[in-house]
Amino acid sequence: MSVKVAVVTGSNKGIGFAIVRGLCKRFDGDVYLTARDVGRGKKAVADLEKEGLKPHFHQLDVTQPKSIETFRDYLKEKYGGIDVLVNNAAIAFKADATEPVAVQAKETLFVNYFSLVSTCEILFPLLRKGARVVNVSSSAGHLSRIPSEALRNQLKDPNLTVEKLSALMQQFVDATVAGTHAAEWGNSTYVVSKVGVSALTRVQQRLLNDKGIIVNSVHPGYVDTDMTSHKGPLTIDEGASAPLYLALDAPDSVKGQYLWRDSKIVDWEGELPGPY
Repeated sequence: MSVKVAVVTGSNKGIGFAIVRGLCKRFDGDVYLTARDVGRGKKAVADLEKEGLKPHFHQLDVTQPKSIETFRDYLKEKYGGIDVLVNNAAIAFKADATEPVAVQAKETLFVNYFSLVSTCEILFPLLRKGARVVNVSSSAGHLSRIPSEALRNQLKDPNLTVEKLSALMQQFVDATVAGTHAAEWGNSTYVVSKVGVSALTRVQQRLLNDKGIIVNSVHPGYVDTDMTSHKGPLTIDEGASAPLYLALDAPDSVKGQYLWRDSKIVDWEGELPGPY
């Protein structure tokens, strides 16, 4: 009987760290904390070991296909597959960032959307039957955040493909260079990146339906992390609650969905619920 394995990307701090903590307490198998920086990753593992937990560490930079491929080969050789994949790695520019919007758009979409796509393309072949994928989105990832009805219709198209979605995301990046993005896309590069993640989740579920694999996206809540400049009211463990529910507890009927931080399914195409 092969050992089960769970992987959390970008998990040396914040919500990802708390998801690893929760998995270590309850998941029946090996749990991998991954980080771009080896020193930070190993320190995070040591911190959890002080709590009596036993996470494993592997270096992973989701922006570097070679790094993802190295990790894939390691997992394939040691475990033969993946049972839980939590795509948590992401960046966000601060509200007072001075970089031009075109720079912010290129970097944010590269990490939060395009690197997620490449991570999934490389790791998805390892997903075992019954595997669960959790894409960490945001309240910013709700479809209502996009001003243009025409764009919203394209993003919720039941026949949307990864290629078409990626082309739309690139159109946004190009529009920021031209300075024509605001009317259709709005002004937040983070919003567009996370709407992309939420839309991607639905496409991925459709592609994996016949393989018995479950993919969902989740808004973890407004959490006290570096990313929110520690303005969020929730603890990282509270932020990990809904992602852990999807990874471990949600019924198999919950798939291709967008969940709120209270672990309730939200209509991604409807009105934005609150509070965040």
